Amino acid sequence: MPVTAILILAVGTFATRFVGPLLRDRVTLPEKARELMSASATVLLLALVVISALTNGKQFGGWALAIGVLVGGLAAWRKLPFVAVIVLAALTTAGLRMAGVA
Repeated sequence: MPVTAILILAVGTFATRFVGPLLRDRVTLPEKARELMSASATVLLLALVVISALTNGKQFGGWALAIGVLVGGLAAWRKLPFVAVIVLAALTTAGLRMAGVA
């Protein structure tokens, strides 16, 4: 059963990617639809980041993790180097966990 599902999904993915360039010149989307598609892609990516950053398995990862992610986000917003963002987020999370914040 899983192999069949994987094959069906693979064929569907290939068909979608193959048909897209073929229909590019034949199908035109309204500007509003393009804006909605762009916004929905951004929202889905943000939701994926939030879920993976704030959960530990299937449950909330704790306030220390949430605050660490927030510190990392602020550091990235301030355009600090990537290594500094990661180190600040990790040190914040580790420090809060050592202080007893779950």
